[in-house]
Amino acid sequence: MFSLVTFTPFQPTPGLAIWSLVIFLIFWYIVSKFAFKPIAEALEKREEDIQNAMDAAKKTKEEMANMKAENEKLLAEAREERSKIIQEAKDIKNQMISEAKDKAKEEANKIVANAVTEIESLKRTAFTEVKNEIGTMALSIAEKVIKKELQGDANQEAFVNTLVKDIHLN
Repeated sequence: MFSLVTFTPFQPTPGLAIWSLVIFLIFWYIVSKFAFKPIAEALEKREEDIQNAMDAAKKTKEEMANMKAENEKLLAEAREERSKIIQEAKDIKNQMISEAKDKAKEEANKIVANAVTEIESLKRTAFTEVKNEIGTMALSIAEKVIKKELQGDANQEAFVNTLVKDIHLN
């Protein structure tokens, strides 16, 4: 009554199949509770971290694009401001040069006018001195000539007196 069943790995018996199934289900339950769940959580966390990193990268990329646009705008404003400053400096330089030229012309005109006035004054003074000197010389010569001729002639003395009166009146 004892029957001998030979066990072959290729032909499982129904009892072995049931026990294998029960052990497999228990193993599957334990593994799912202690291994699959943490692995699934780790995978979900990793997926979430990857998504967060991708979102952060996208956000950073957008911020960089905004910063680049803002930097370009600031750079354009700086270039515009620089050109305005350079233009203002050129205008101020040209204005200063123009004012300096006008001042120099005005000073030169004043100097020329003063020189002309001084030359005219010196010229008049020189003419006056020359006239006075010529007059003095003429008088001296005339005096000598008249002294020589007037020695004793009454008509000549009367003529000289008339001339002296005419000179005093002029």
